[in-house]
Amino acid sequence: MFSSCCARDSGGAIAPTTIHTYRKATVFGRIVAESPQDLHWQIRGLGAESPAPALRGGGARKIKIKIPVRLFRGSVFLPCSSAPEVILYVHADCEYEGVRGVMIWEKSALDQAKVRQIADRYGVSLITASILARRGIENPDEMLFYLETDPRFLHNPFLFVEMEDAVDRILAAKEEGEKVLVFGDRDVDGITSIALLVRTLTSLGLDVSWRLPLGDEPYGLTLQAVEDFAAGDGTLIITVDCGISNVREIARALELGIDTVVVDHHNPPEELPRACAILNPKVEDSGYPFRDLAGCGVAAKLVWALRFAGTGFYNETFTLLNVRPGNDTYILDAVRMRNLVVLDSISETLSPGIVTVEGSRLLKFFSGHVLVYGAKPQKDMLRKIFTRADIGLFDMEPDIAKVFPGIRGKSLLRLRETSRLDLFRGDVCSELDVFVDLYTSWVIKSNPKLSDTYTALFDLVALGTIADMMPLSNENRIIVRAGLELLNSKPRDGIRELMRVQDMLGKPLTVRDVAWQISPPLNATGRMGEPDRAVRLLLSDSQEERDTLARGIVELNEQRKKIVDDMWETILPDARESLEKNDSKFVLVCDSRIHRGITGLLAQRLVKFFDVPSAACAVLDSKVIGSLRSTRGYAALPFLEKCADILAEYGGHDFAAGFNFLPDRIPSFQKRLEELLPDIVLYEKEEAKISIDAELPPKFLKPDVEEILRFFAPHGEGNPALTFMTAGAVVEDISFIGKDKTHTRLLLRAGEHAWPAVFWNSADRVGKDFSRNDTVNLLYQMEKNYFQNKETLRLSVIDIKRI
Repeated sequence: MFSSCCARDSGGAIAPTTIHTYRKATVFGRIVAESPQDLHWQIRGLGAESPAPALRGGGARKIKIKIPVRLFRGSVFLPCSSAPEVILYVHADCEYEGVRGVMIWEKSALDQAKVRQIADRYGVSLITASILARRGIENPDEMLFYLETDPRFLHNPFLFVEMEDAVDRILAAKEEGEKVLVFGDRDVDGITSIALLVRTLTSLGLDVSWRLPLGDEPYGLTLQAVEDFAAGDGTLIITVDCGISNVREIARALELGIDTVVVDHHNPPEELPRACAILNPKVEDSGYPFRDLAGCGVAAKLVWALRFAGTGFYNETFTLLNVRPGNDTYILDAVRMRNLVVLDSISETLSPGIVTVEGSRLLKFFSGHVLVYGAKPQKDMLRKIFTRADIGLFDMEPDIAKVFPGIRGKSLLRLRETSRLDLFRGDVCSELDVFVDLYTSWVIKSNPKLSDTYTALFDLVALGTIADMMPLSNENRIIVRAGLELLNSKPRDGIRELMRVQDMLGKPLTVRDVAWQISPPLNATGRMGEPDRAVRLLLSDSQEERDTLARGIVELNEQRKKIVDDMWETILPDARESLEKNDSKFVLVCDSRIHRGITGLLAQRLVKFFDVPSAACAVLDSKVIGSLRSTRGYAALPFLEKCADILAEYGGHDFAAGFNFLPDRIPSFQKRLEELLPDIVLYEKEEAKISIDAELPPKFLKPDVEEILRFFAPHGEGNPALTFMTAGAVVEDISFIGKDKTHTRLLLRAGEHAWPAVFWNSADRVGKDFSRNDTVNLLYQMEKNYFQNKETLRLSVIDIKRI
């Protein structure tokens, strides 16, 4: 089976390693420490009565092995008929170089007919189709976002049932010269949301200011912020990436004559705030078809809707009509649209001369302007159907052809034959479907503020989406892909300055680069109580100010790292004690020395270390501020809901939440946790397996495989990098790399091509598991390597087996 090698994180601490064994496993590693340390083995699924390693039966036991020397190396064999689980805990002050078990390579069987069907329908290679099938991506709605990159395929913002209310309230504020406050969260998602909305509202001529929590202020809208805004005669607050849980604060705003528009994506509480509009895809009956937008993604939807309101189409109702001949009949299809959303549809089959216009359902259905594509044939057919036809039609064909010259002279029937719309529908698209698509595309394309100006914000939206770890599925794929292109081709001034200070210019950015190098400094501003620095960096028009801010933000991030590292060593003993006290189900650490801005980082590190839900709490004079991170299928918010009578505030996502309560309630919170332990059910860790996306025979392992990588990119949350297997490669060369020469660089021959490769933490396997000139089976991913401004493709080996 598989054991992930322990890796030193930014704090220098070592996360524990879990080793799963099946019938027999070999575990080996090396620990170097200045003084004797404990190596903890916890064996589950084996007998507790017999000594290790020949354990039999059921039960569990924990064995402590004292390591009195600086160097340890050994093997443990666990023969058994079941599938036990072995967990290795290594002290954080040890230098740990690796533990490895037997890795299982898993390639699920495929229905070849289904693979062929996917390939034929969507025009992709068989390898691509097989990967799609293995990942369960077969639904046409999902396939759309792998095959299309044009932003016109994004969901219409007006699908939010309260979007018109939000737009109307903001437009009223503009007309009346009201003061508007944009209030956001202190993390990257909130910071980018503030920046993109403030820029938009300013460009529309609104009197707008912004604010977010500073110092020790809590998450979300506060009563103090509301009172301060009211004192300055403010009348409209727009919350971004927060607000859905601020019932009390929004009620107070209403008392003071302040309306609120909530733009959020966090899980809603049972009682929603009394806002004049709520835009949150996770709210039941929100109307929006995709629940996993980031906060900045929802803010961007509001921006588009506001831009759309500046066109002549806002809140105007249009009927799109198409008449087509049938068998001695005519078929009339029509849809009614407002804000490019189809409100209703109708289809009637009529015989010529039988009914009048007044006698059909059409007049009642028609509303606003009636649009057709190709007025003359449409009018001719209407005259044949009705004895007296008096329907005013507006021909859209000339206007649409000006924007899309390639369609000039082509009928809807001919356009339908070449349309890709039916690829993404459950049924065959009609001529009217093609008309609706053309009309929608024409409106967007002919209004640059709905297309070019809008997509220019996608660098911010991509940044917030990646930082908030939103799944890269559905429309997030289009947003992040377009955002990465902007970050690589023309990053906005503030981000460019941050990249320059970190010496990142010139290297193409990936999702990983954004997550590891751009997001952390911006997030650090919020954790250190100064998120306004990041907002000013994104909004500043001064090169000198941007330079000062970028350097200060990077320095703040370095301070944050040191604080986290130091505090990790401080809380680890209490965390171990908490784990044992809470039946190895939960870790809770409350400490007055914890900086309130790093509770989330500590909670996340505790989760990685102990693999159980974990909470880190900063005990301040007036309140306890905590962050909860969860894992193994246990949702964070339901747990906090069961503590609602103790907590002052709480909110967040399924596996990441924040909360606060009064210091004198710490014992009550700890007691409640103990009472809830029997209800905490954690999924057993699955047998660690590496799932193979596709097997590439040596002759297919060629540079053009990069096309497959591009198809599935961008990779990230919910869309991991592709894992390939190749049988029969030859190890042509091996060299050792890294400070301690613990990694290997390989040259692997597969068919006609020799591939550079890197295999991390594998030096100890050379000569035992593989050697130069061996023929091997490979498990690997493919990655871009940049060296001296040159880009090459290389293999990142996960495992290797000698044939």
